[in-house]
Amino acid sequence: MLEIKINETKVTSEHIVVIGSTNTDMVVRSSHLPKPGETVLGGEFMMLPGGKGANQAVTIARLGGKVHFITKLGNDIFGAQSKINLETEGVLVDYVFCDDIHPSGVALISVDDNGENSIVVAPGANAHLGIEEITKAKSCILDAEIILMQLEIPITTVESVIQMTLNMGKKVILNPAPAYHLPDAVLNGLYLITPNHTEVEILTGITITDELTCEMASQHLKNKGVQNVIITLGSKGAYVSSDKFTGMVHTCEFKVVDTTGAGDAFNGSIALALSQDLGIESAVRYANLVAGLSVTKLGAQASIPYPSELELELKTVKSF
Repeated sequence: MLEIKINETKVTSEHIVVIGSTNTDMVVRSSHLPKPGETVLGGEFMMLPGGKGANQAVTIARLGGKVHFITKLGNDIFGAQSKINLETEGVLVDYVFCDDIHPSGVALISVDDNGENSIVVAPGANAHLGIEEITKAKSCILDAEIILMQLEIPITTVESVIQMTLNMGKKVILNPAPAYHLPDAVLNGLYLITPNHTEVEILTGITITDELTCEMASQHLKNKGVQNVIITLGSKGAYVSSDKFTGMVHTCEFKVVDTTGAGDAFNGSIALALSQDLGIESAVRYANLVAGLSVTKLGAQASIPYPSELELELKTVKSF
């Protein structure tokens, strides 16, 4: 049984900072995806909050953590609504910046009756979250115990944060999604990297087939200066490579409704669990549970569980 006091999340002055993207997801369901030049009469339309950074920040806040979110929104209706949503969730928005030139990020998503989708993302202001904003938020970043980032913002911004915090004892976590080859300057000094099985292949060139290849890929990243590696493997759980624990951390079976945002729920809850001084194995068990519950509901942020849901699930879980 996973031992964690869900409703007694430790909130300290050493807060968590999430630096990343905010999008508005506009989703249309239709019988099939349109071919080039084809117009399809769709069905249900949904406009939902999204973006990897926002999803991860909301996960931390909803589960009881203190989280500052550094992001950039357009000066438009989507940006205004995104900021209201973040504040409603309890995310601290002192360093949510406004871009008067570029629009807020949006994702246009078509989903057919078989669950197949077609997605076009316009990053907008996300692509202009730069070193200027990071400099303005420097005091917040340096006060943080844990800093969580993804790759839906410029890689130069990610690298600047890593260089700013190098050798300062900060736990910098990188969720390398969407994945591409990263320079050594980004990897060196990371406390934790959390690729999934496809992302780790892009990062290392090693195809994941079993625990041995997981460890080979992990060692490749550690040789670049990463301290800890977690490779997420969906319904199989996650592989952990660290000084404290190395091996698979399995998860329970959950009825899958929608996997959108499950990786973000995992990363947000990992950051929160580590801020509570949980060991890495227990932290991954906790994150597996949060991510598993998230796939049982539609949407990204809408599917993030509340502490009461986790507590109820823990009462029924026999083992992981």
